[in-house]
Amino acid sequence: MTSTPRFAPFKLLPDVTKAMMAVEAALGDSGIEIGLAELVRLRASQINGCAFCIYMHVQDAKKHGETDLRLQLLDAWRESPLYTERERAALAWTESLTRVAKTHASDADYSLVKSQFNETEIAALTALISMINAWNRLQIGAGATHPAPAAPAA
Repeated sequence: MTSTPRFAPFKLLPDVTKAMMAVEAALGDSGIEIGLAELVRLRASQINGCAFCIYMHVQDAKKHGETDLRLQLLDAWRESPLYTERERAALAWTESLTRVAKTHASDADYSLVKSQFNETEIAALTALISMINAWNRLQIGAGATHPAPAAPAA
């Protein structure tokens, strides 16, 4: 972990930032539910260990009505009854694509996502997963740090 950011990618590459934000805006209009999109972003960020993105997507998920309990149990979604079949399919696909070097996006994972999403939604979900993985790598590489409350006085 770095204590200070290594570089400021958004200041150094404003056109790239603008393009990535345009993709995010298009994904917002893709038909994937906002709450589901935030769970996907958060799960990929957990896998990648991006504290900056975990912090941001927990806040965003809560703004869109997500409960603390579901956020706390997201890392163990397979063992919890709190997630719908559609969410489970999306989370499995998220894990498969985020760990693609290991999983190779298996046919079993694709079959599961195909059982809950139409082809256009699968394409949008896949693009969403790709984008959060790109954001994670950019933030981790840049050494981004999340806001932290001040330590309590002794």
